[in-house]
Amino acid sequence: MSAREVLGAVPRAPAGSVARTLRLPAAPASIAAILAAACAAMALSPAPAGAASQPVEMAAPYEYLGWGDPQPPASVIETTGVHDVTLAFILSRGACNPEWDGERPLLGGSDQAAIESVRAAGGEVDVSFGGWSGRKLGNSCKTPAALAAAYQKVIDDYSLKAIDIDIEHGEVSSKNVRKRVIEALAIVQAEDPGIEISVTFGTAESGPEPDGRSLIADAAAIGFQPSAWTIMPFDFGRPLTDMGHASIRAVEGLQRDLVAAYGISSAVAYEHAGISSMNGETDESSELVSVEDFETMLAFAQQNHLARFTFWAVNRDRQCQGRENSGEDCSGIAQSPYAFTDVIAEYHG
Repeated sequence: MSAREVLGAVPRAPAGSVARTLRLPAAPASIAAILAAACAAMALSPAPAGAASQPVEMAAPYEYLGWGDPQPPASVIETTGVHDVTLAFILSRGACNPEWDGERPLLGGSDQAAIESVRAAGGEVDVSFGGWSGRKLGNSCKTPAALAAAYQKVIDDYSLKAIDIDIEHGEVSSKNVRKRVIEALAIVQAEDPGIEISVTFGTAESGPEPDGRSLIADAAAIGFQPSAWTIMPFDFGRPLTDMGHASIRAVEGLQRDLVAAYGISSAVAYEHAGISSMNGETDESSELVSVEDFETMLAFAQQNHLARFTFWAVNRDRQCQGRENSGEDCSGIAQSPYAFTDVIAEYHG
């Protein structure tokens, strides 16, 4: 999301498991044929929830551990009503090698410890790839198979049930990279049918913009349906006094695009749609998202059984009070601690 510009120059658990090799057919075939055959049976079915009472991604707010003063993720689980968190971001260390922010190892460091602490507290993690800043795997991995293997390495190292591809900036602006990401995710889904996959991207107030619609079209063309198409309804470029209903209008536009691309009903389209908002001040000084706006979005999500309701970010879910609001560590508005996270916690599909 363009909100990730707050990162500036910073790119935005059982251990020790060995990443498995993706089992692709040896015989020559087009990637579209391979993926269409592999995904045909699951193309329009909601992803299984696994052992959890609800999907990991359904109500898992983002937390970024790469700067500022983030709350310990386990304390977020213990203090609020959320069961799960989305930890961001996996980027490229160079070539097609995934690491946290492209600089911290997957195993043996503070990020693995954070994941283990969340699980010890009874929660689960969704790991997010991409964001606004930094070197993206979609650009660095030059084939769909290589990119799928990079995603799968992270899934295997952490025994993940859910991943999020926050596709922005140089990844989403390139048609070739957009297609590579979608084809790689289809390979991952075929290899690991139980994995929850969210594709997260920016939006206009009326719904997805051309790049977002291209992502959806590319996916539908090869029979790939993620668990959630998640839009980020903010940074609209003009002052709005009701960001709750503006966000709903954007999701309604997404629903229409999914109906058109997949030939599904509105109800099924909403079950594959999601919202990722931003709390308090957004990247635009004239735009504020209030707790009341979150409650408006919550009611809509409940009515339409959205696949995902989340926000950027837990780090910001507190009043500034002695903190300089740079978009990193506080919301810029008067609020109680975890006020936005508590609204997300009320969402159960």
